[in-house]
Formats: sequence, C-alpha cells, structure tokens
Amino acid sequence: MKAIKQIFYLYIHGSVHVAVAVLALVLMTNHMFWLPFNLPMAGFAFFGTLFGYNFIKYEERFRRHLSISTFHKTVAAISILALLLGGWCFLLLSLKAQLAALVLAVFAVLYAVPVSPKGNLRSLAGIKIYIVALCWAGVTTMMPLLNAGLDLGHDAWLKFCQRFLLVIILILIFEIIDLSVDDPALKTVPQKIGLKNTRLLNILLLSIFYFLEFFKTTVDVRQLIVNVVLILAVGLFTMFATPHRNKYYTLFWVESVPVLWLVLIYLLTSGI
Repeated sequence: MKAIKQIFYLYIHGSVHVAVAVLALVLMTNHMFWLPFNLPMAGFAFFGTLFGYNFIKYEERFRRHLSISTFHKTVAAISILALLLGGWCFLLLSLKAQLAALVLAVFAVLYAVPVSPKGNLRSLAGIKIYIVALCWAGVTTMMPLLNAGLDLGHDAWLKFCQRFLLVIILILIFEIIDLSVDDPALKTVPQKIGLKNTRLLNILLLSIFYFLEFFKTTVDVRQLIVNVVLILAVGLFTMFATPHRNKYYTLFWVESVPVLWLVLIYLLTSGI
C-alpha cells in the first residue's frame, strides 16, 4: 500500500497526470479534425508538458540548493529524460509547428524564470491564468493542425477559443481551492470577486464554451451530447469547490476532465 501511495504521489506531483491531460486534448484535436495519430506531436505534448511543469514547480528549489529529497531527485531524472525525448520529438515536427512551439516555450520560460526585479510572469497579478490557457490551447489545438499542414481556418480558431476557455474554467476551480493559501498579491479571480461570483463566472464561461460549438462549419450532434456531459461534470466540480477541499480534488479529479472528455467522445463514436 505504501508503494502504491508513493507511485501515486509521484504520478501527481511529478506532473505525469497533467501531461496525460494535455495529451488527451491533443487526441481530441485529432478526432475533431480527422487527423491521424502522430507520434512526434503526441510525444512533444506529453514530454514537453512533463518537463515544463516540473521545471516551473521545482526550478527554484534546485537553483537555490534547497532541501533535495529522493522524490525531487526522481522528478529531476524523469524531467531530464522527458526533456531529451521531447527534444527528439520536436525535431520531427513540421517547421510551422516548431515555430509555434518556440513561441509558446518563451511564454513558459518567462512564466517560470525571474526576468526582472518584480519576478516572473507568474508573479504578475492577474496574468497567470491567461498565460497557462494560451500555452495549453496553443499546444493542444494549433500545433497539431500546423504539424498536419492544415490552414488555421474558422473551425480551428473556434476550437482554440473553446480550449482557451476550458483551461481558464479549470484554473478558476484551482484558484477557488487555493483561495485560503494564495498570496493576496497574486490577485486571483476569487480574491478579487469572491467565491460565489467566481462560481457564477465559471457557469457563464461554461455556457459560452458550449454554445461556441454551434458556430462550427458543421455541427456534430454527438459532440454536443458529449459537451453537455462535460459541462455538467465541470459545473459540479465548480459548485462543490471550496477552499477546504483536499488538493487532490483539483490535482487529480479536475485535471482528469480532459481525459473524461476524450473517453466520452470515443465511447460515443464507437457506438458503445
């Protein structure tokens, strides 16, 4: 049992779970645009996320030579391997996808590394949520399409907006959970407008997310059905989110939403 708990802890806090979520969104894009599975794109999304999140979370600890446990050493080893595999996948992407990846990587670096006396982008009040949403939407929507050589038309930008909104919605649930521990200087949405209004904002954003589907060139009834289940699930996560919830409420369950979305669409399209 202890070994299982340790593996699960590494899975969550070593950013494997969030990398699985990003991969799930890439596969959703493949499904929506009838793209074949592309190993370099999937590998870059998974390993790039794994390295990127661990870099953001643990870079300062290693840079300042703070207490380094066996867990941190294991995460460092996994992250280095992820960097090498992600780099190899990057070299196999199309030029346009590589350029998009480099632009997003700049935002990720500025997000994590202090570039001014005021710190990094993460420390700037109110900007964190948009940087994260931009990177997720870019990697999971734009990059697969660019790598496949497709033009970024109406439906592509629509999906980008939906993905951007979904990530913001999920982050707002994180911010509700972290309300009692976040530095007031961060000026997160719940800190600025309160718990009740943040929940209402999330419901509004979920409604926009859903109705954007009707602006697609071709409306897929199956996708509409899946999205109903999705917004109901996320809506319940929002309504039951409180600052007193266990961190795994978001770290595992909320971050599982992209995986749930992917499973639902595969089950429906396979006729199960």
